[in-house]
Amino acid sequence: LGYEIMRIDPHQRWNPVYLAQPFYNLVLAAFFEWGVAFHDLDLEALRKGEKSKEELLRQLKGMGGKAATQVAKDYVAYPLLSAPLGKDGVKATLKANFTANIIRNVWAYAIIFCGHFPDQTYTFSQKEVEDESRGGFYVRQLLGAANIEGSPMFHVISGNLGYQVEHHLYPDMPSTRYAEIAPRVKDICERYGLPYNTGPFLKQLGMVQRTILRLAFPGGKPRPKPGPYKPDDGEAPTERKRNLFQRRKDGGSGPEQSSDGVRVSMPQS
Repeated sequence: LGYEIMRIDPHQRWNPVYLAQPFYNLVLAAFFEWGVAFHDLDLEALRKGEKSKEELLRQLKGMGGKAATQVAKDYVAYPLLSAPLGKDGVKATLKANFTANIIRNVWAYAIIFCGHFPDQTYTFSQKEVEDESRGGFYVRQLLGAANIEGSPMFHVISGNLGYQVEHHLYPDMPSTRYAEIAPRVKDICERYGLPYNTGPFLKQLGMVQRTILRLAFPGGKPRPKPGPYKPDDGEAPTERKRNLFQRRKDGGSGPEQSSDGVRVSMPQS
């Protein structure tokens, strides 16, 4: 079975409203939890008639309940506990909680965006995924995600979502097992000539911001995609088995190739 990954031109239907993307991208980073909640409302489905107003109201009610609970906790209950310290204590608690929420939102934004939107990831249209095979589904999950390299502590504080490739392939697996299966995923990518997208945190985050800026303007050339994954040159199979968690210094991907996508032949069984 053949499965071809085609590149979708992001500038094909450019709209002037895209010019605002770099600005509301910053707002989204600061208030990411609320942006995710709003996105889950799926207003586009409501506009197309695929979702009822009753369903939207039900979701808004649930969203409002959670929002009220968090606001009451962070900006009412905890500041009141500081009341014995006077107005300065209340103000300090309010500022601390607000700052902590911003930091948490920015961190969550960075981790999640780095796993989905660097230049090296592929995008797919709904038409492309119609009637796809089971193998095609896994290939799409692999190519639509990117990993973040880091220390064990980094993966702990990121909820192990630095292994976004493994998370896409096995979403029901406990995240603490992703590091264990990552070498096996790499081996599959090497055997079948598939990319394994990974890179350092700041590099991935920089590519995300570059992509957002590029897509805000019409025209421009798409960035090339990474080629098939290859392990370190000169690494013997026995050495590879003893050092399963070793990553490539250049981020784990092979040489970049033309941006018209990659073709992979899925096995028959």
